[in-house]
Amino acid sequence: MTRVVPDIAPRPIERRRTRPSSGREAGRGWTVLRSLLLAGGAVAFLFPFYYMLIGSLQAEPDTSPAGAIPSANLTLDNYRDINERVDLLGSLVNSGIFTGGVILATVVFGVLAGYALARLSFRGRGTLFALVLLVQVVPFQLLLIPLYVLIVRSYGLADSYLGMILPFAINTTAVFVFRQFFLQLPDDLFAAARVDGAGEVRILWAVALPLVRPALLTAVLLTFIGPWNEFLWPFLITKQADMQPLAVSLANYMTNVAARTANPYGAILAGACVLAAPAVALFVAFQRHFTSTNIGSGVKG
Repeated sequence: MTRVVPDIAPRPIERRRTRPSSGREAGRGWTVLRSLLLAGGAVAFLFPFYYMLIGSLQAEPDTSPAGAIPSANLTLDNYRDINERVDLLGSLVNSGIFTGGVILATVVFGVLAGYALARLSFRGRGTLFALVLLVQVVPFQLLLIPLYVLIVRSYGLADSYLGMILPFAINTTAVFVFRQFFLQLPDDLFAAARVDGAGEVRILWAVALPLVRPALLTAVLLTFIGPWNEFLWPFLITKQADMQPLAVSLANYMTNVAARTANPYGAILAGACVLAAPAVALFVAFQRHFTSTNIGSGVKG
């Protein structure tokens, strides 16, 4: 009698078919949602500029939101009227000299102070930096009267570029920015430069400054907005019309002339466009330079 042996050979395991993971679909959906949110934010941010530009080109007054829609009454009369009533070229030159002088002084003093607070060891460095931060919380309006008495009466700098520039020559925000960038630089770079016999000025010029270009651009752009839009101090210190910067000239135009024009809102928006155009152009031109530099690449090993 034969014995039947059961077939116990292992059978191939059947793999279950699984559905493709939904990770890609979720990631794609999040990308679309993020793009929509960014697009909505961009539209919300750009709409006031669009409204300002279209409103400045309207010949008839229109204060409703529908005025932002281009219509057939677009004209350059508002800009032509500003050019006739205000010396735009002279005001732009005054603003350029005022802003350029403030930027130059801010960068020079900010670099020197930031480097000293970051890389030089001296007694009271922490206390001095705390005082620099404390100055930021003091409103500029609180210092107007002392500054006016000091600069106008004591120094006799009324109706002068130097009188406009001096109160803004040192910017504590720029000092803070430069200090933070100098602190991020590797210590080996400064040690190697000192071993080679370089002095502090040489180290600052040849080693530190080439590595903190983003800080320079940041300080320039942040400083530009302040003096370019500054109205109160130049208004107090300048009485001659040929010395007034663009912000003061446009403010006088809006107060004294724009109300008597056919479209006062269009005249005010045209003045705002003229004042904002250089700042917007500067940001658009230099926004691609706001990239972090690889400061660690200067050290090998």
